[in-house]
Amino acid sequence: MWNKIKILIDLVKFEHTLFALPFAYLGMLLGANKVPSFYYWFWVTMAMVGARTAAMGLNRLIDRKIDAKNPRTRERHLPKGLISVYTVGWLVVFSLLLLEYAAYKLNWLCVILSPLVVFLLCFYSYTKRFTWMSHFVLGLVEAAAPIGGWIAITGSLSPAPIYIGISIIFWLAGFDIIYACQDYEFDKKEGLFSIPARFGLEKALHISSFLHILTLIFMVAAGITLRVGIWYWIGISANAVLLIYEHSIIKPKDLTRLNMAFFNINGYISIVMFLCVLMEVLI
Repeated sequence: MWNKIKILIDLVKFEHTLFALPFAYLGMLLGANKVPSFYYWFWVTMAMVGARTAAMGLNRLIDRKIDAKNPRTRERHLPKGLISVYTVGWLVVFSLLLLEYAAYKLNWLCVILSPLVVFLLCFYSYTKRFTWMSHFVLGLVEAAAPIGGWIAITGSLSPAPIYIGISIIFWLAGFDIIYACQDYEFDKKEGLFSIPARFGLEKALHISSFLHILTLIFMVAAGITLRVGIWYWIGISANAVLLIYEHSIIKPKDLTRLNMAFFNINGYISIVMFLCVLMEVLI
């Protein structure tokens, strides 16, 4: 049983929750304009864990036949038969139930909007079969984090969290394009859709850079709307430097540092922004 649990944790890449969870906290902090009670921290975390785990579980289930063909992914747990489809399916069901219950514990607007989140979680994994806009659909899924954090606290929606959500769409689509560069040859061979496969590696990286410029613009728009202080702007400035560095280490003919750009730098971006917003609220 313990071995199966370890396999499931590795299968859904539980540590990748780091990308989205800080932005859920960021939305929660900005919505409250103070440090919320433990109750909100706990249930927002549970909602994010449920959503993120369900998303990864669904992706692994839906893509298992494609993963079995791809040299980069054929060693994953489902293609190798290390875990059954039945077990992963139950993990997805449990995760979705956790998401719904957490939404119920927060407020009714969270409950009303949760089916839309569940639909996007299911829909995303099919998009690369018919559109190179799949990166933006994934970004839309992740944009639910700051918007959901805001709604969890306020029970309402306003322009500021929407600006932040749009910035997350562009941020995640931008670094997902970078990640997709490593599957450029495979996607073209299998007829799968991605921006690198559609436009080539060089143009794809230019598109990614442009999307990350839009990320910063919409974060600035959110800050102006909320009339934030110095710490918020320090966070945006730090992330601008991180994004510039991310693009400086990735070249069309040199993807050797792609994993560093994808995992490390983007993890730093979400944590830095959250910590700066936390300082903004505390001070």
